[in-house]
Amino acid sequence: MSLTLRAAEEVLVNTESRRQAVSTQLGGRERSSLGQFFTPSPVAQFIASLPALPNSGTVRILDPGAGIGSLSAAIIARIVTQRSDLAIELTAVEVDASLSTELKRTLDDCQHLADSSGCQLISRVIESDFLEWASDSVGTIPLGKAAESFDIVVMNPPYRKVNTGTRERLALKRINVEASNLYVAFLALSCALLSTDGQIAAITPRSFANGPYFRSFRRYFLDRVVFDRIHLFESRSMVFSGDAVLQENVIFSVSGTLDIARDAEVVISSSVGADEEMTFRKVPHAEVVDPKDPDCFVHIVIDDEGAAISGLMSLMPTRLPDLGIEVSTGRVVDFRSRDHLRIEPAADTVPLIYQGNLRGGGIVWPGSVKKPTSIVVCIETSKLLLPVETFVLVKRFTSKEERRRVTASVFEASDVTTDQVGFENHLNVFHSENRGLDDVLARGLAAWLNSTVVDRYFRSFNGHTQVNATDLRRLPYPTMTELVALGGSIGSGPTSDQEKIDGLVNTHVKVFQGLTT
Repeated sequence: MSLTLRAAEEVLVNTESRRQAVSTQLGGRERSSLGQFFTPSPVAQFIASLPALPNSGTVRILDPGAGIGSLSAAIIARIVTQRSDLAIELTAVEVDASLSTELKRTLDDCQHLADSSGCQLISRVIESDFLEWASDSVGTIPLGKAAESFDIVVMNPPYRKVNTGTRERLALKRINVEASNLYVAFLALSCALLSTDGQIAAITPRSFANGPYFRSFRRYFLDRVVFDRIHLFESRSMVFSGDAVLQENVIFSVSGTLDIARDAEVVISSSVGADEEMTFRKVPHAEVVDPKDPDCFVHIVIDDEGAAISGLMSLMPTRLPDLGIEVSTGRVVDFRSRDHLRIEPAADTVPLIYQGNLRGGGIVWPGSVKKPTSIVVCIETSKLLLPVETFVLVKRFTSKEERRRVTASVFEASDVTTDQVGFENHLNVFHSENRGLDDVLARGLAAWLNSTVVDRYFRSFNGHTQVNATDLRRLPYPTMTELVALGGSIGSGPTSDQEKIDGLVNTHVKVFQGLTT
């Protein structure tokens, strides 16, 4: 092992020791309030390995939300050991003053490494809120031009919602960016600070890949960069072990070379952990982001079976409007209707169905849900109720341990004894102009939603445990004839027999006939 390589490894070991010490000192409540989850060394090195290095000259690097400098150390160690002929200009931005000492120690180690290897390194620390600092540099994103730009951005941004009235929200308003989470704001501003051929390598939650909340960000981001590499960890706990991060995370690199990258392939990989063996797929960029999709959903398919299912799904032309079916979130928001909710049924109430009442493909009411079972019928609640007819209900939130991401049940008139019913806001409700569906059609629709092929396809673009009505509207559906045939074969009564459901889908849905899942 060369002296330079040994010295670089020592820098990384020392940085990791600092990370572990600071993570231990920083309490869980404080870490959650700041959205800080420091990058473990194996993950930092993997992220730092993704950007392509220039052939010569100076490489300008930005580390927004630098923490104690794990990503800065990883990218500098890589350049020093692989391309010491490059000059490095590093900008590390960190708002938390309590991390200043450890960050500067990391960068001092990096300076010693560069000096001893004959590599020119100039680094600076910006002790500021990245959003405010970057927005001053960028001006207004659609029209402005950044005062400075960077060739490579390496980032593990904070994972926290942007609340109304905060300084982050004010900074975002100044730069005309709509973002509900800090990590998305960091990505947007980093994109604005990129040089013409610049690259971003990042680890973030995967939630930006779909849904209405991130639509404006995806349109902005993917109008300026394209994916080069996407990596998923099969285990959530392996990425930030000890930090209780529940989001599904994705590591990716993007490039600003739009003129050539649109036709390039994207490498999609996966592994159990950062040090584990990886599987790889190469796919056209259009398979990841359909250029015809106005919502710019990001599809990440990690294996050939998933790719086959996605390909077959693309052959299905039917969507919900073709079937005369709509999907909406349940109308009853419990905290807004608190005065009208009752723990026990009464003469003036009707059943209130929560997602906890969905069991095995059917409905169990009142069941053992620790929620009010009923809602009062009155003028104030009249617009919140639906007639007791046949509806298909899908949970909006599932736990990460559940076998399926999409969990559907059929609500039937026989499930209750009233003529009206309320569906709570944590449910998605399939209906036809606020009336029920045909019984057989509803059973076929529920079977389709509960199938393995839908689950595999849904997971390709949905990286969190929330199932939005928007996501369900985007799904392909079998034809009316196929759904009715499926519903007729599934039989009456609820079923959670996965093998039976999948077998009937493969029998009755034309494009999936003969598929083994």
